[in-house]
Order: sequence, then structure tokens, then C-alpha cells
Amino acid sequence: MSENSVDITGSASEYSASKITVLEGLEAVRVRPSMYIGDTGQRGLHHLVYEVVDNSIDEALAGYASHIEVTIHSDNSISVEDDGRGIPVDMHEGEHKPAVEVVLTILHAGGKFDHNSYKVSGGLHGVGVSCVNALSDWLVAEVYRNSKAYTIRFERGVTVDPLRELGPTTKRGTRVSFKPDGTIFPDTVYVWDILAKRLRELAFLNSGIRITLTDERLEEGQTAGRSETFHYEGGIREFVSMLNVNKTVINPDVIYFHRERNGIDVEVAMQYNDGTAENIYSYANNINTIEGGSHLTGFQTALTRTINNYTKTMMKNDTPLSGTDVREGLSAVISVKVPDPQFEGQTKTKLGNSEVRGIVESVINDELGAYLEEHPKIAENIGNNAMLASRAREAARKARETVRRKGALEGIGLPGKLADCSNRDPSMCELYIVEGDSAGGSAKSGRDSGFQAILPIRGKLLNVEKVRFDKVLENKEIQSLIYAIGCGIAEEFDVSKARYHRVVIMTDADVDGSHIRTLLLTFFFRQMKPLIEAGYVYIAKPPLFKVTKGRKEQYIDTEDQLDSYLVRLGEEDLTVKNGDGELLTPEQVSALVQLYTKVSKAAAGIRRCGIDPHEYFNAITPEGRCPVSHVTIRENDGTQTARYLYSPEEQLSFITETELRLGGTPAADETEEQKKERTAELARHIDLVSIFEAANCQELTAELAAHRLRPNQVFDSGTGAKYTVKAGDNQPENPANSLEELFKLVRQNGQAGLRIQRYKGLGEMNAEQLWETTMDPATRTMIKVRMEDAVEADQIFNLLMGDVVEPRREYIEKHAAGVKDLDI
Repeated sequence: MSENSVDITGSASEYSASKITVLEGLEAVRVRPSMYIGDTGQRGLHHLVYEVVDNSIDEALAGYASHIEVTIHSDNSISVEDDGRGIPVDMHEGEHKPAVEVVLTILHAGGKFDHNSYKVSGGLHGVGVSCVNALSDWLVAEVYRNSKAYTIRFERGVTVDPLRELGPTTKRGTRVSFKPDGTIFPDTVYVWDILAKRLRELAFLNSGIRITLTDERLEEGQTAGRSETFHYEGGIREFVSMLNVNKTVINPDVIYFHRERNGIDVEVAMQYNDGTAENIYSYANNINTIEGGSHLTGFQTALTRTINNYTKTMMKNDTPLSGTDVREGLSAVISVKVPDPQFEGQTKTKLGNSEVRGIVESVINDELGAYLEEHPKIAENIGNNAMLASRAREAARKARETVRRKGALEGIGLPGKLADCSNRDPSMCELYIVEGDSAGGSAKSGRDSGFQAILPIRGKLLNVEKVRFDKVLENKEIQSLIYAIGCGIAEEFDVSKARYHRVVIMTDADVDGSHIRTLLLTFFFRQMKPLIEAGYVYIAKPPLFKVTKGRKEQYIDTEDQLDSYLVRLGEEDLTVKNGDGELLTPEQVSALVQLYTKVSKAAAGIRRCGIDPHEYFNAITPEGRCPVSHVTIRENDGTQTARYLYSPEEQLSFITETELRLGGTPAADETEEQKKERTAELARHIDLVSIFEAANCQELTAELAAHRLRPNQVFDSGTGAKYTVKAGDNQPENPANSLEELFKLVRQNGQAGLRIQRYKGLGEMNAEQLWETTMDPATRTMIKVRMEDAVEADQIFNLLMGDVVEPRREYIEKHAAGVKDLDI
């Protein structure tokens, strides 16, 4: 039997029923998370928040919630709270568990499968919030329903604290708090801008809903967190106005239609500007359908037909306008609400309902046609804009033909500029775009010519934000880029023809280099956006430091990595004894240093809450109970008291008792307005800070105990040395009276005899260093350019690279003080 054959006679390789693995409950989600949330990178991490928020939005769409609060806590855990009905807590007949536990632990369980609880919903499969539970270190759900508060806790999808009643409450709604599992997600740090973009979208798409995003994490020098509320009574009309901010608009008032036909709700807002780019965003049941679908196709088809009919009938235009012509300069938002949407997969990027296309087409044909007839001046401006785009398109076509005739796109005159690679497999090839011929020379000398090509760019690239497309094609540097990349341009652009699957921008780390990088990114965003969407565009990232100690050399990317490296060096040739004089092994010293690193990260999270970590660790009880919250009470007489609380029950009881003492018992006939005033007044008296690091600190306390350390011995010196440290045979012993002091002595030893070289940019490196640090696939670091927020990207390119000067000046004035690296 050959090595690759299969034995079917019943030996050890037998394929039988025993080989079939059945994953129970949420195990499948943890084994194959990408099937449920798309990926486990940054996109999937933030998708967890969207899944929880979407449930609150569904409550709002059903008319039961008006305010949603999303909080990023100091430990990068998340809380989402709404003022809806609260997840049911009564027993589920079939599962014999509380309904809230069923929703959070069983796939395909939810209130979205019929149209009694939710007429329209983004969540269809009932896997959203249960996936969040499965992929979290812990998840706590608090339900405020029927004047009572309830809580239930899970760890990695498993119920660890069953549902229990906390006591009476005047609140209503649901609060879900969770921390992503670090064993699933390589990076668990949430990005404000990504969350803000999605929450802003939701507020635009659901006029009247108020969504508040709060970030409790504090950057260095900050004394308060960041908070922003998204609330738009104008809905998607305000969305379109935001898209056109700092642009010259053709129709001053946003064109807006909102109709319902055959149970499908169609909402469209559109406005033209004098730019050349189109910005059209489509949504179905509040979900951004980035791949479009039937609703977008219906809109585009009807728009082209309607404007063609108008220009032909009223403006005597005999040249048919293309879809590209009528969409030039258009900013539009199309939002449909469909009772039974058909999406492609759980991540929902394309709407498939065929009946939606006809309904959207019908609405646009009727409403836009009537609008153009009723507003002849605006209709004429829109028609002229489309006809001008048509003429520019024809000019661009002729320019392309001229370029081809001259042979610029066939490579004549380019061999001295483009140093190509010998490999012809695009997936293996890289194109480095470098600044100037001198940098190009170093890159050519340092590269691997087998798979790395070098294209020098002379001078400043044309700013494509300010010129029409036919002028773009006349620029020699852009012609070189188009030829080198090989995808073509405009209607001919085909990303599958890319000659390189890594197009790397490699410029100096100075003002000119940053400007050239921005000009290149502007070109790619405006003229080759699919290249970015395919993940082919990168930015070279050289290291910050070269550290030399004796014969050891190490390139280091960040300040944090430098600290870690110094500690590793410091552990070498070090003698450490504990307070009893016992010699610690190198492994024990390393374990103590790592433990302090973990404690210091937890301490940073506690500090971001506005709490002194030294004080917090001193407040941990001898039994190891860690405070879960800190409350400050401002009494009516002006005095102030503060205390730590150690459990949700203690917290609820104390807050309820304090509210009754300071605010009295609510009147039976209290109005909603009076309730808001009373709540606001109590908020001025009670300052409650939730400490989500408590669970982490509980684990750290156990680790400290294993090393015979109490929590109050981490930072505070106290009396008597906990350790003695000696660096080398002829050096004196130094006492370390706390774990923090031990860490500092180890790091100090690591710095001895070091030479640290900090690089400003590529110009300081020779060809060998350039290869070793920035071009060698085994050691380099590159930043992939991603399209996380196309709306914000469009705005920032228009702001920084467009014609309007005043907003750019205001932006520079506003952010000048926050510049960290200034090259003058």
C-alpha cells in the first residue's frame, strides 16, 4: 500500500461513528469563531459590541427604548445598557432555564424569529449575543424588569452564577457587560473611532434615538475620560449633510424620500457636491451592506434612468449618461427596513431580497422624477453636473488612448525608474514606493530582487483631490504607478490584475515623507480604492530602537517592547534572595517580574478609573476579596464620604439606601419629568465607579499568595526587606521592600552597559540596515492600510487635501497642541 492510500479494511485509520465529533452548546463558537463573527482580529473584536448594541437598537425600533449607553471600561471590558423592557427572566418552558440564560447560552434562541416581539430586526439567527458570551472571559447580564434587579454571570459561555434577584429598583432595561477572551482575540484593545463610527451610523439611521459612548480609559496626562452622545432628529438627512461638510453643494437642501410599500420601508437622502467622488452608503435593517445588494442596485438603476429622462426631455441632451456620470459628486444614504431580509452569512454584507430592488426602483422613479419637475433650477444643476462628468469621462478616455499611443503604459522609459523583481507570481511579489532616487538606490541595494520591486517617486505626487481625472492621467509619476501596479485605472481597473499583492509606501519619517505618504494614500483611496479593500496597500514601519549590549543586538519597535527587553537583560547575572535569605532560582525571579508586569497593567486600569492602585490593593481583604466598585457620597451638609463595595448585592443595597436617605421615597404619582429631575439631583450626590479590573485582581491575589506576597506588598515598602538583589559578584546587595522595587532593580540592571540608538527614519540606515529592519520578511513590521471607516476617510482626505482652506486651518489649530512628534 502506497504512503498516500487509504486503508478501508478496518484498521486503526477506520472512519466510523466514533470519529464524529459533536460540539455541545457554545463549543462550536469557540472552536470556529470566524464562522460567527467574521474573524478574530480587530474587526471581529468590535463586532462583539455591535451584536449587543443591535439588540438594544431592536428594542428601540420596537418602540420600547430611547437611550443606549456604551462604555469602554479601563480594562477594555464593555458595558451596553438600554432603557428597554429588559430580557425576560421567567422560566423557559422547553429549556427549564430562565429566558435570559437561554438567550445567552443557546444558539438560535431569541425573539427575532416571529414578528410579534420585533417587526424588524438585524439579528436573524439568534446567535449574536450568545456568541459574545462564548467568546468572552466573562459576561455579566443585569436585568431591570418589573421593578426588580436581576444578575447572572458567565465565564467563556458557561453559567457560573445562576440568575438571582438583587433587590428592588426604579430602573428598567438591560445592561450587558463583557470582556473579550484574550485566548481568542490576539488584541483586546477597543478603538474609540471604530465604535464611534458604528454608533454614529445607528443614531443617523434611527432618528430620535440617543446613543452615548463613554471611554473610561485615561491617556497620560488626562484627568477625565471621553464621552460623546449621538442624537440626530434629522436622521439620514443629517448623515448626508455630514458627508458633504466642507464641500460646495449643488442642491442646498438634501433631497429626502421616505415611503413604505408592501411592508418594506424605504428611506433615501441624497445631495450633490461639485467634487468628482461618489459616496453612497446602503443599509438594511440598520446593517451596513458594504457589498450592496438589491436595494443599492434598484437605487442606482432608477437614478440613472430618471436623470437621463430629465436631461433628454428638458435639456435636449442626446448623449446617454452612464451610471458613473449621474453619480459623480453624489452623497447618498439608502436605508431599507425589511421584515424578512436575506443576508449573505451572519456578518451580513449584502442584501439578497429580489423584491426590494423593484420597490426601491419604483420609489426613486416616482419621487425623484416629481422632485426634479418641481425644482427646475436644482434639476438643471444636477443635469449639468452629470453632463460635465460625461464630457470629462470622454476626455479621460482620450487621455488614456494618448498615453497608450505614446507607450507610457507599455513600459518605455521606465526600466531606469522601476527596478522590477524576477518572480512573476503576484501573491509573492512586493512593490516598494520610495521617496526620491537616493532612497531608491539604498532600497535597490538592500532588497531581495527575487520578489521585491522598487519604484522611486520624484518630488511631490499630484494631489488628485484637487484635479479632474483627465489631468490625473497626464501626470508622469501617476502613469508610472499605474503601469507598475498593473490594474489599470477607472472603468478599466481590475484588482485581479495587480502585479504585486503588497504595495508598500516607504518614505522618510519627516514632514516631506509624511506629505508624500498622504498624497499616495489620497491617490489610492480616490483612484484605486479596491486595492485598499483587497488589503494590498501597506506602510513600511521601521523600528524605533537598536539596542546593543556586548555582542547582542536587538531591533525594537516600541517603548513598551524596549522596557520588556531591558527587564529580560536585567534578569541575567542577578542574585535574588527572599526575606528569609533563601536564594531564588532564575525561573522564580522571572515569574516575580512577570507577575509585577501583570499587576502593573491591572493597576493602570484601576488608575484610569480615577482610583489610586496603592489604595485599592491595600483595600483587598485578608480573605482576598477585591472591591468591585468605589462610591463617593456628597452629603446634603457638604461633607463627603467614600467607601469600597465588594459585591453587586452590597452595591445595590448601599446605593438604594443612600438614594432613599438623600432623596426620600418617590411619590406614587411621580411624573416622568419629575423622575428625571430626581435622578439628576441624586447623580450629583452619588459618584459610583465600577471597577471591572476586580475579577482580574482576584486572580492576581491568588498568584501573589503563591509567592507568599500580600496585595499590600506590591507597591508599599512597609518595614523590612522582602528581597535582596545583587548584580555581579563584586556589587553590594540592595534591599527591595516591595515587588515594585524588585522590578525596578531588575530593570536598572538591564540598562547597565547598554547602547541604545534611536532611528528617526529610513535616511539614517544603510542598505544592509534597511533590509534587516524594514524589508526582510522575517524581521520587518508593516502596517496594512484598512478601510475601517470610509465616511471618516472621505472626510479627512477632503479636509486635508481639498480646496477649502478654512476648515483645514481650524483642524490644525485644534489638534496642534496634541502633536507628539514634530519635525521642524
